[in-house]
Amino acid sequence: MGPISTPRPPRPTNDLRTQLTDRIVATALTGLEAGERRRAEAKAEGDWESFRESIRRHVFDAFGPLPFGPNGGPLKDRTVTRFETRHCIIENVLFESYPGWEINASLFIPRGEGPFPAVVLPVGHSGKQFESYQIPAQAFASLGYIAVLFDPPGQSSEKQRGNDHFRDGVRSSLFGLTSNRFFVLDALRCIDYLETRNEADVSRGVGMSGVSGGGITTLFAALFDSRIACFGPSCCLNRLADHPVGDLYSGCPESFWLGRLRDGIDNVDIALASIPTPMLYMAGKHDEVFLIDATRRLVESLRQGYRDAGSADRFDYFEDESGHAYTLEQTARFVAWMNRWLNRRMLGSEPAATPAPNRGDFEMLDYEMLRCRPSEETTMYSIHRDLAASVETERLRRRTPESAPEEVLGEVRAVVGEAPAVDEWRESGVSRLWSQGFSEALARVEGFDIPLSVFRPWPPKRPCASVLYIDEAGRGPAIESFGPAAQVTRMFERDPDVPLPALYAADLPGWGESRPLTAPYQTTPWGSMDRIHAYLSFGNGDGVLGIVSRCVAALAAEIARRSSSNVEGLVLVGRGLGAVGAILAAAISDIRFSLVAIAPFVSFRSLLDEEHYSRPAISFLPGALPAFDLPETLRALDASGRKVLVINPEDARGRPVDEANATELYGGVVDVVCRADRASVIARLTAFIDAVGSP
Repeated sequence: MGPISTPRPPRPTNDLRTQLTDRIVATALTGLEAGERRRAEAKAEGDWESFRESIRRHVFDAFGPLPFGPNGGPLKDRTVTRFETRHCIIENVLFESYPGWEINASLFIPRGEGPFPAVVLPVGHSGKQFESYQIPAQAFASLGYIAVLFDPPGQSSEKQRGNDHFRDGVRSSLFGLTSNRFFVLDALRCIDYLETRNEADVSRGVGMSGVSGGGITTLFAALFDSRIACFGPSCCLNRLADHPVGDLYSGCPESFWLGRLRDGIDNVDIALASIPTPMLYMAGKHDEVFLIDATRRLVESLRQGYRDAGSADRFDYFEDESGHAYTLEQTARFVAWMNRWLNRRMLGSEPAATPAPNRGDFEMLDYEMLRCRPSEETTMYSIHRDLAASVETERLRRRTPESAPEEVLGEVRAVVGEAPAVDEWRESGVSRLWSQGFSEALARVEGFDIPLSVFRPWPPKRPCASVLYIDEAGRGPAIESFGPAAQVTRMFERDPDVPLPALYAADLPGWGESRPLTAPYQTTPWGSMDRIHAYLSFGNGDGVLGIVSRCVAALAAEIARRSSSNVEGLVLVGRGLGAVGAILAAAISDIRFSLVAIAPFVSFRSLLDEEHYSRPAISFLPGALPAFDLPETLRALDASGRKVLVINPEDARGRPVDEANATELYGGVVDVVCRADRASVIARLTAFIDAVGSP
């Protein structure tokens, strides 16, 4: 007889460490391929107008209302400082984009007699004090153009507090919107401001050009505003399948609004939807981010698209001997492009090529000559916070007491999706642990392999309850060294008449044994697997939290099917973000199992109320807030007959919520325990399971 051995877990089909990443990328590529087919069909049928209109509708929905032009509010502009240089006059001004949100614009006004044509220069994910921004602005002025240079929110700009590019930008996802609206509206309001300046000739529109993130702002602004007579994005475009989806680059949240990848909206689509606005695309041959071979492939698609739309003369490409930068050579090329399309002094004649200015003619200006010191009262954070309050008021207003529970649960299903089934269940042999038998299982749900550790009463008998335990830290800490999940099994109970539960501790995709491997670009200071998973899944229209919740619902249904206890004897327990997934799983499931949520964050709205939160990016469920929030979901579950217990709810910063606040949040309906210590948590959990399992 050989030695006694521990159960060997079933071998997964997937690599657990990459399955979540692989799934998200594959879903994105499927959507983008469908977008390519749609583009090809538009070409084959000659139906460019319908194609462009569909792209515009999708983008406009993602941005929401943008108050500019005739719909813009008062600018409330004021001049901050004024300086004179050899080439131009610099005026630093402040004016409003969203109400209270100030744009810190530096105007570079040519010397001589105006009025002058104008160009708007959105700064990339940087600051206007750096060379790629202030030197070209001076050069544009020296070549006869008023240049408006302004910072983006966050980054290295003046607009820091409450405007973190990642942490505050991702808040937009809860509304199903893109934070790119903050960047683009600022650019459009610069045109509004130029219309008030006597020195500016905007009778034929303006030019717009920017590098990197500023190029993306330029690309989208051209889609919204016909006053942009021509545009020149630089070092910012690839096929999304190449970058950032294919190479898993640490992209930006504003690029991946709800459903963009699912609907196949690629960068080339945005550009082609702007036809007939003339476009000059500029690239650096040695760009380290937007690699030149991929860029050349994109350019051929753009050139062909303009040609197919009958606008071949309205697209051109300049490949610079540069890296990821906006150079004086690009400045000269875009000036020649603007001379062709908007400079009324040049109209009627073929403009000559513009020689590149000499770098030695321009000095780096002291940052103080560009500072505007915008107000910090209105920020991305404060706008999201206030929007959350108004959205919640409207959401609750449309509910009726009679329809609220089922209506809320239906809204959750609409956002999260329907509960799937377990496609396969494999299980190892059993090893005895005193009064429990221990085995390893592997479930397959939606193509994911989900490992579970299983405890069932030994000798085999009907359990008093079956418990599915989900922990964002993974099942290891939950069961190892007599962790909380292991404790509720009562494995050391010797009395055979004491009823014992069965317990299933699972590692959901991205957690525990399925924690993702780090992709190369996620080693950067701004990178993380959490962010890339969150952003790409937003673009897929299916947040990671939704994926997790559906997997939990599937496991619960399968355990109920396999268990010899009745459905009412099934208890779903979640901790941390696992508790949020458990709440959502309960809401989308047709099975009326009981629910214990340990240390959940109290609401999605709390992620917006707190200026500084400590939750991962996957906590933001895209499109949730217009439909529902967690407190009303818990109330709906309670009202529909589920037994619900919430233990130690937390705010968005991980701080405990006191009993008075919890009562207000949950309406005094849901059973809530606040500030319980570890022993009390185990005691309440065990008592709840016993109560559920009692005849």
